[in-house]
Amino acid sequence: MAEKAEPMREGGPRELAPTLLEGLDDEQRAVVLAPRGPVCVLAGAGTGKTRAITHRIAQLVTAGHVAAGQVLAVTFTARAAGEMRTRLRALGVASAQARTFHAAAFRQLRYFWPKVIGGAPWELVERKLQLVGRAAHRCGVSTEPESLRDLASEIEWSKASLITPDGYATAASRAHRDTPVAPELLAKVYALYEEAKTAAQVLDFDDLLLHTAAALEDNAEVAHEFRDRYRCFVVDEFQDVTPLQQRVLEAWLGGRDDLTVVGDANQTIYSFTGASPRPLLDFTRRFPEATLVRLERDYRSTPQVVSLANQVIGAARNRPAGTRLRLVGQRKPGPEPEFAEHPDEHAEAAAIAGRIKRWIAEGVPASEIAVLYRVNAQSERYEQALADAGVPYLVRGGERFFNRVEVRQALAALRTAEETSEPLPGRVRELLAPLGLTAEPPEGGAARDRWGSLLSLVELAEELTASVPQAGVADFVRELEQRADAQHPPKVEGVTLASLHAAKGLEWDAVFCVGLVEGTMPIQHAEGDEAAIEEERRLLYVGVTRARERLSLSWALSRHEGGKPNRRRSRFLYGVIPEDHPAARLPKSAGQKTGKRGGTCRVCGGPLTGALAVKLGRCDHCPSNVDDELLARLKEWRSAKCKSLGVPAYVVLTDATLLAIAEQQPADTRALVAIPGIGATKLERFGEDVLALVGGDPIAVTGLAEEDSKKELHPRTRSE
Repeated sequence: MAEKAEPMREGGPRELAPTLLEGLDDEQRAVVLAPRGPVCVLAGAGTGKTRAITHRIAQLVTAGHVAAGQVLAVTFTARAAGEMRTRLRALGVASAQARTFHAAAFRQLRYFWPKVIGGAPWELVERKLQLVGRAAHRCGVSTEPESLRDLASEIEWSKASLITPDGYATAASRAHRDTPVAPELLAKVYALYEEAKTAAQVLDFDDLLLHTAAALEDNAEVAHEFRDRYRCFVVDEFQDVTPLQQRVLEAWLGGRDDLTVVGDANQTIYSFTGASPRPLLDFTRRFPEATLVRLERDYRSTPQVVSLANQVIGAARNRPAGTRLRLVGQRKPGPEPEFAEHPDEHAEAAAIAGRIKRWIAEGVPASEIAVLYRVNAQSERYEQALADAGVPYLVRGGERFFNRVEVRQALAALRTAEETSEPLPGRVRELLAPLGLTAEPPEGGAARDRWGSLLSLVELAEELTASVPQAGVADFVRELEQRADAQHPPKVEGVTLASLHAAKGLEWDAVFCVGLVEGTMPIQHAEGDEAAIEEERRLLYVGVTRARERLSLSWALSRHEGGKPNRRRSRFLYGVIPEDHPAARLPKSAGQKTGKRGGTCRVCGGPLTGALAVKLGRCDHCPSNVDDELLARLKEWRSAKCKSLGVPAYVVLTDATLLAIAEQQPADTRALVAIPGIGATKLERFGEDVLALVGGDPIAVTGLAEEDSKKELHPRTRSE
């Protein structure tokens, strides 16, 4: 912050250096050549956004519009900021600042602290969970590690959302937060945590942003110095900004509009942290004069991968206009994405490990292969399978399985346990119950990850018992210790194991998206919340778009070897798997038969129960493919029809029947009468109109035939 900005080149704006446009497509050139001022770049995955915005910064500097030292570019990860700095240096504008939000705020706050606060700047808290633990203890709340992580996450969400302790309970209720303790109690923990930080004179990461914004908002001298220093701002991954980060950005701008934002609302996957794509989607409303550019040419992935990605995100419901990017693959054709169904998780992991081993033998670098899963607890299967196959791997975004706190605690409990006559799996369950292994999984959060790790140990005990029926606890401990040793390969580049969240911003030649079953993708606790379900869809989209050439999507019908095949593949795969693929068949639960009264779900193949499910032809929990525009036309037509006939809406067609029509889109009378609620009378009276609407033909919804108002509906119509 203290160094001087580079002086502006004399002689006013200059011409753009021709090299800055070399190798850019038309849309990227539009980003580079956009005039100084507000610019919004909607950039799909793999479309070269970093190249475009770094060349834009270089153009602004080269043309004399701004000095390099007056540019501040911010993004969300240190890796992305480092890449941006490297590219800017190569373009001759090394003085332009590229940092994360927190790094930029930390630097600014330390510079202004003596003037705003006085004295030496407070240090960053080193043991945040320790302070949260003290606050939790004073409130009588559990201080177990996973509980403290959940409390800390909720406090972080509150601060990122600009919510104080006093306002937490109301805000959490309004946002339908799944709080680890009662909201009122968590608010007390939050307040005590803030008091403890102040007493210790330390700051957490959110404080960096809060204090930086306050310094600029409340101190005119500080604001003037900062705004004289920085004149041009670029924000990458703008769909991930939180209200707190937006506040900091507003303080930086100070009413100015020299701002370029880049983002993709289809990759919004951090709503649980308070992030929202609204600032991105509303940018052109706030700045009507802004330049808007869409980057849709995908240079990362083959057309085959791009096509599948478009299918996944294209099925999203209620997509705002700013999310309707459709990627266009620019690379040479590659192999078609693979889909694989496995009998159980062990078979799925073993098959993938075998495939990876063959690819490495064929010359694919291990570092160019990734296995992506929804939750960290899933990594254990793949750590084990890859270790058994002799394939080196790295775990990203989570601890190695045998280094996790709960696993170390479990090993300690097992080492001191007494032998009994009880079968090993049951004995292990008994010993792990005090550590959090309940009969049913927790709803989510750290407790769910902990539960998954402990359950994995029980499954390992089951596997050992299958091969050594008389194995005891001591045998099991030795087995675990051997596995732990075997799963620590030399420090060489290996296959990446990562959660889908941790994979954001990365890419590999080959990607395996695994465990794609209902309850995991989408995650169980998202059920019943359409916004949460759509975020899960975007998460899968992020996973798919990480692949450059090879992509595999897989699922297992059972958790255990020999278990009942009662799982269903993810709803996000329906309509994506090619029709001629063996896995394209609609799955059925074990023992289920077709032909029962009520029929089967057209999506998952399960039995239909309930009148609404029968009418719609799908289970209540299966995804709807309703055509919203068709549904609106049908309702408009029905409204006019009711007015003409002088009857209530349900007498014509019920809401459920209209929804079924808009979902199933019958093309002929046979398909139309197959929808419950449409009998011969209604087919005669309304069938022609309905089929015309489905076919997209215009139907006059006002001024209906005069005779409609004079005719009585057949008495049966009211009961159909």
